[in-house]
Amino acid sequence: MASLSRRNTGQRPRPVMNVTPLVDVVLVLLIIFMVVLPAITQGVPIEIPGVFNADNAKSNDVDPFILSITKQGRIHLDDQALTEHALTDGQLTAALRVASHNEPHRKLVIRADESVPYAHVRGVYKTVQQVHFPGVSLRVNKRTATATQEP
Repeated sequence: MASLSRRNTGQRPRPVMNVTPLVDVVLVLLIIFMVVLPAITQGVPIEIPGVFNADNAKSNDVDPFILSITKQGRIHLDDQALTEHALTDGQLTAALRVASHNEPHRKLVIRADESVPYAHVRGVYKTVQQVHFPGVSLRVNKRTATATQEP
């Protein structure tokens, strides 16, 4: 709200702006965004396995394609869910070829739930290699050493 003040008699009143309510609203919005944004996850919700020496370097400014494998073995390319037998019936290969053809400079990141058997992840990786993306990587979480770990 604006209030009027007179400093010297004989002068016109000047409005003075009260910015306290504006600052309050901005701070509340800032706190809401600080709490909500980290909770938003991208893609399919899965538990990614952790490693001790994760590579944190990003070499490309373009977002890569995300290939996700859920606990049940379902495959998702970005947000597109593929059929249950996408690996065996060629649907995965076709979807990857279309994606690579449309955007040939985008890399691919494979993220799989930690409970997915290694053989299934390796089969998906083999299919991805046949499509010839400019770069393929596996997404993992960084794991820290614990005190109870045995040598």
